[in-house]
Amino acid sequence: MCGIFCLLSLSSAHSEWDKTVYEHLKRRGPCSSQDLTVIGTNHCYQCLFSAHVLHMRGLLTPQPAQDSAGNILLWNGEIFGGLPVRSEENDTAVISQQLSSCNSPSEILAVLSAIQGPWGFVYYQKEGEYLWFGRDFFGRRSLLWKFDAEVSALTLTSVAAHVSEPDQCNWQEVPAASVYRIDLKAATEAGSLSVEIYPWAHAGNDVISCCSEKILESVPCGCNTLMNQAGLVLTSPVCPLNMSIPESLNRTEIHSTSHLSVEDLEELLGSKEQTDEVNRLIDVLSEAVRRRVQSLPSGLQDSPLANDQASVAILFSGGIDSMVLAALADRHVPAHQPIDLLNVAFKLQEPKKQNECAKKPKNKPTESRTDCADSPTFSPFDVPDRITGKNGLKELQDLNPERRWNFVEINVTQAELQKMRMERICHLVHPLETVLDDSIGCAVWFAARGTGFIMEDSDQRPFTSSAKVILTGIGADEQLAGYSRHRVRFKTSGHEGLIQELAMELGRISSRNLGRDDRVIGDHGKEARFPYLDEEVVSYLNSLPVWEKADLSLPRGVGEKLLLRLTAKQLGLSQSAVLPKRAMQFGSRIAKMEDSREKASDKCTRLLTG
Repeated sequence: MCGIFCLLSLSSAHSEWDKTVYEHLKRRGPCSSQDLTVIGTNHCYQCLFSAHVLHMRGLLTPQPAQDSAGNILLWNGEIFGGLPVRSEENDTAVISQQLSSCNSPSEILAVLSAIQGPWGFVYYQKEGEYLWFGRDFFGRRSLLWKFDAEVSALTLTSVAAHVSEPDQCNWQEVPAASVYRIDLKAATEAGSLSVEIYPWAHAGNDVISCCSEKILESVPCGCNTLMNQAGLVLTSPVCPLNMSIPESLNRTEIHSTSHLSVEDLEELLGSKEQTDEVNRLIDVLSEAVRRRVQSLPSGLQDSPLANDQASVAILFSGGIDSMVLAALADRHVPAHQPIDLLNVAFKLQEPKKQNECAKKPKNKPTESRTDCADSPTFSPFDVPDRITGKNGLKELQDLNPERRWNFVEINVTQAELQKMRMERICHLVHPLETVLDDSIGCAVWFAARGTGFIMEDSDQRPFTSSAKVILTGIGADEQLAGYSRHRVRFKTSGHEGLIQELAMELGRISSRNLGRDDRVIGDHGKEARFPYLDEEVVSYLNSLPVWEKADLSLPRGVGEKLLLRLTAKQLGLSQSAVLPKRAMQFGSRIAKMEDSREKASDKCTRLLTG
C-alpha cells in the first residue's frame, strides 16, 4: 500500500501543495518516499509525482516507478490474482512492466481489467503524453481529485486535508465507475482540462452500469468530461447479479418471537443443496483470506520476532463477519504466529450504563446479555462489542487452543476522541462529512491503531499490534442482506425490491465506505484488506439467487446473512453464528458519546470544525 500524489499544472503559475497532505501521505507509506517532476513538451505543462511506499511484497520498489521509456507509475494496490506475480516479485514492478508494453488504450484497459485485487493508480504515458488514473471496480483504494481553475492545476491524491475556507476548491472522491485519461498536449493547447472516461462494462440490469451520472456528480468544477470516442470499456471482474425472483418458496416461517438457537441452523444444514452452497462459499472465502494473509511484507514471517508479533490483525467485534474471517485466517496464518483481534470501545458514563441495563425489556434475553455485563462490577468500557468480542474469543480459543489469540482491548475516552479527531481523523474522513462517517471513521481509526492492552494471567499488559495487514468484514452485509433496511425493503417490496437494494449497495460501496476506510486505516502505515470483496467471492455470491443468501422471513439473527451463518456453523462456530447485526457505531458506543439527537445522514459539525 502507498500514499500517491500527482499535481498537474497547465500554467506557468507555480502550485504549492499542502504540507499537511504530505505528512498524511508519509504516514501511509513509511518505507520509502520520493518525488519526481516531469516537464512537458515546450514546457507547456508540469507534473509533480510523489509516492510514499508501505513495503508489502517482494523487493522494496521505490516509487514513482519510471521505466526506460520515461513512463511513470504511481501504484497503490495489491495483485491477488489475474496477473502472474511470483512470491519474490513486487507487484508495482510487475504492473509497470505490463503497462510499459502497451501500445494502445485497449491494451492498457486489458491489463487493468485482468487485475484481481484493490488498486488506485496514476500513470504518465510519455509517448503521446497522456495521464491515466483511476480506482479498481469496487474502489477499495482511495483516490481524491480537485481542480484549481485560478492556476489551472489538477491534484490527485490518496488523502487530502480538510480546510474551512469557503473559497477553497472542494475535494471529491474519484468515482470508481471508470478509469480516466487526460490528453496533456490537447489540454495545454485548449487551455482547459478534458477528462476521457473509460467505464467498466456491466451486463444485465446491474445499476452500477449507470456510471455517467455518478461521474458527473463528482467531477471537479472547471473540468470537462467526455466518453472516449472509441467506445472502449474495462471488463467487469465479477459476474452480474442474479436477478431471478422465485415463483414460490416452500419454507416454514419461524416467528420473530422464537428463541434463536444454533439448532435452527443445524436443521437448515440438513439440506444437501444448502450444504453444497456453504462448502463452496467456504472454499472461495478461504482462498480469499489465504491470498490476503500470505501476501505479507517480505521476510516478516521468518524473522526472530515472528513468534511474538502478529503480521495479521482483524477488526473484531465478535460478530459473524469478523468471526468467520478469524476462523479462516486460523487456517492460513502460520501456527506459531499470533493473530491480533482489534476490539474498540468508547467510554460510557456509569449512571447511563446502569439505567440502560435497568430498562432492558425482559422479552429480549439475547440483547440483555449483550449490553450488560454479567459481572456486578461495572466497567465503563463494557460496551456491546466488547462483551460479544470476549465471547467470540472463547469460541476461537475452543476452535484452536494452540493459537495465540491477542484480544486487544482498545479503550477510548471522549477527551482522546476529540483530540485525535481534530488533529488527524477529520482530514482522513474528508471529503465525506456525515455523522455516520464521523462515527465509523473514528472507530476504525482507533481500532486500526491497535493500541490498548491484552490480558495475561489475569493481568492487563499494555499492547500495540504489530500487524501491517488488517482484515475487515466490510462487504458481507451489502451482499447478504445484513442491514435492517434490507428487511424493511423485503417487507414492502418482496424479493424484487430486495434485489434492487442489494444491487444499489454494491454499486455505492466505494463512495460510502471503502475510500474512507482505506484513508483511515492507511494513516497508521497499515493496509486494509477486504476478503468479502474478493472478486471470486463476489462472483459466487452474485451467481446465487437472493433467497439462497438470505431468508428475511426468518427472525433477526438467522434470516439475514443466512448463508454466512450456515458457513459459520460449518466452521465450528456456535453462538456467534446467531448474533443479530449490530452496527459498529452502536456496538462500540461511539454514537452514545455525541449528540444523541443527530441522524446518521446529518452533516457532522465536529468534522467541519476539526
